Amino acid sequence: MGMDGDSGGGLVNGILLDASLLFASDHNNQNLSSASASASASLLPAADSLLRKLRYSKIRTGIFYEPELSAIKVCLLEEMTRLKLFDSLIAVASSIENVVSEVALTWGENIASHTLVVSGQEELCLKLRNSGWMTAILRSPGHGPANDIEFPTGSETSSSILINKLEELPLTVCHLNKKAESKENILVVGYIMKPSREEDFAKRGAFPLYPTQDGLIFLPLNYELPIPAQLQQVDILLHKATDEIVDVEMSTASEFVNTIEYTKGMQELQRYIEHHLDCCVIDPFPNICPVLDRLKIQQILFGLENLCLKSCYKIRGPRFLKVESFKEPNLQDRLFEAKLSLPNIVKPQVACGVAVAHSMAIVFKMEDYKDLNVPLPAVVQEYVDHSSCLFKFYVLGEKVYYAIKKSTPNAATLMSLSEEGDLKPILFDSLKSLPIDKKNQQLEDGVNNAGNHQIDLELVTDAANWLRNVLNLTIFGFDVVIQEATGDHVVVDLNYLPSFKEVPDDVAVPAFWEAIKWRFRLWKGVEKA
Repeated sequence: MGMDGDSGGGLVNGILLDASLLFASDHNNQNLSSASASASASLLPAADSLLRKLRYSKIRTGIFYEPELSAIKVCLLEEMTRLKLFDSLIAVASSIENVVSEVALTWGENIASHTLVVSGQEELCLKLRNSGWMTAILRSPGHGPANDIEFPTGSETSSSILINKLEELPLTVCHLNKKAESKENILVVGYIMKPSREEDFAKRGAFPLYPTQDGLIFLPLNYELPIPAQLQQVDILLHKATDEIVDVEMSTASEFVNTIEYTKGMQELQRYIEHHLDCCVIDPFPNICPVLDRLKIQQILFGLENLCLKSCYKIRGPRFLKVESFKEPNLQDRLFEAKLSLPNIVKPQVACGVAVAHSMAIVFKMEDYKDLNVPLPAVVQEYVDHSSCLFKFYVLGEKVYYAIKKSTPNAATLMSLSEEGDLKPILFDSLKSLPIDKKNQQLEDGVNNAGNHQIDLELVTDAANWLRNVLNLTIFGFDVVIQEATGDHVVVDLNYLPSFKEVPDDVAVPAFWEAIKWRFRLWKGVEKA
């Protein structure tokens, strides 16, 4: 992508897209009903992805079209407008020169002057450019370099930004917005995660392309574009590497070893990071490895018991045992030695990244281990009676938040739920549904009690700070239950870069941004952990 030295005189807070750039091949049927028309016209995959990213980017997005656009496509655009997939649909009544007046009428003069118009029509872009507008020309396939992205200072013949693919538009906006501000005051956060997770964050306003008040711009990285060229624009890399795992093989040893296979795109990203140390990574890949291994997590949690001195309660991990085979003849003796009494909860040793990581079981009888359908190697944990109350804690940099959720009932209730009392193992996927007591849906004692014990927030906050230092992670979450009989605070799960969706957006999003800047300051050495 090329741009001249004078392009982009101000912040981009509006984007106007030429509708002709968004669609796949034309359809011949012009007289279909509204529903049929929407089904017949289809957006290019790159266009659909782009509109989704822009929808929550804090940048207004509009689409303009000319009279030649087919009725089928106009119908689809109108339906997308009703669904609020973009802000405005602008019909150019007589000629392309009406774009300026139509945008000013729809959005107002002020935002129009900060709107980037994207079109494949060089003549249109040149006219708008001469009127003081920011313009970008999407070059036709085969025109210009396809495998490189550059930001030269030389002049382009059209004096407009030239882009080769629609996927380059967020990178273009990011470059213009950083250029319009003082470079020292703006940090570009390049992020990569699966689309569904990206949208969960983005729709809360967490990933704006427009600078935040504290100077962050969020750039969605795209494997369809050269990774090195994108990362050259990035100050901070935020990734959810666990979304990019193809396979994880657990070692038979007690320590986690490098048996993680990532997607090709993530492997390329890793290689770049290894050879370019001028980018702050949140978080380094080795730091994430322990979170993939439930056995390693359990071993780390041993250290929590040293934090219990100031509290009347103890905070700890659950008692556990690693199992290579459910048919081993001395399994009952090993469970006894590990102080594990029935019922037990059985989890795969691999904690995330593969489909079977969340296939679990609650076992009530020893004989049911023999044919248990849980992936091996597995970790057997004590089942903690906790009055169906789970505390979800989120660590965002130096700040800690929590929420309360309904959880599995006590063992006695579970036994009555187990296939009408025959005590068969309860198999479940922890990401989809938990075995719960549907007759008692309300949390006991209101806001922050579990049984007869109240949660000790100071104790858990100390644990959160300790875990942050031991794991050296910026954003992570863990679950705590309070043992009904003893009041022990038991950490039963730990995960990397959770969505923290239970924390209100107006609290969580600023804390998320501050956590990123906090890690960057640590990386730069201007702040101590």
